[in-house]
Amino acid sequence: MVPGIKVYGGNADNVKGCTNKVENGDKLSLGDSINILSLHTPCHTKGHISYYVTGKEEEDPAVFTGDTLFVAGCGKFFEGTAEQMHESLCVTLASLPKPTRVYCGHEYTVKNLQFAQTVEPDNEKISEKLSWAQKQRQSGLPTIPSTIEEELETNPFMRSDLPQVQERVGCKSAVEAMREIRQRKDNWRG
Repeated sequence: MVPGIKVYGGNADNVKGCTNKVENGDKLSLGDSINILSLHTPCHTKGHISYYVTGKEEEDPAVFTGDTLFVAGCGKFFEGTAEQMHESLCVTLASLPKPTRVYCGHEYTVKNLQFAQTVEPDNEKISEKLSWAQKQRQSGLPTIPSTIEEELETNPFMRSDLPQVQERVGCKSAVEAMREIRQRKDNWRG
């Protein structure tokens, strides 16, 4: 801990050094124009919080998703279930405005998009984004941020609601598809 530094974190995660615990729906602000909404997005950890940040009207919002939502992927289900990840991704985060910039905790984009192609080999948006991401990384540039809109187009986990994705993985519901896609990703050696 650093004296005088406030560290915000989810109430249920008991992170060492956390000075201010937040719950779903808690609101914070920075300065005059930055507003932060805490969103409980459990599954990777039971208390995981994503932070939805809005600023001036002309600025696109942002969401900091830690280890729940990655570009074209999601975190492992360490402390949660497929039902929770479905709620976190396909309900909570998917409901944010489409231009919302997505800042995740790790740079896994290329591998995630390579895996996404195994789920939806005919999805042109995935192919285009993979080609772009490979060029970015080869140039030493990041692939983050993405947007909610791009994730809805390319992220197999956020697409588990779609009948064509469910059919592709042999499932009859979004939650089943979420579970199956995560199991495939956990075993994938791409």
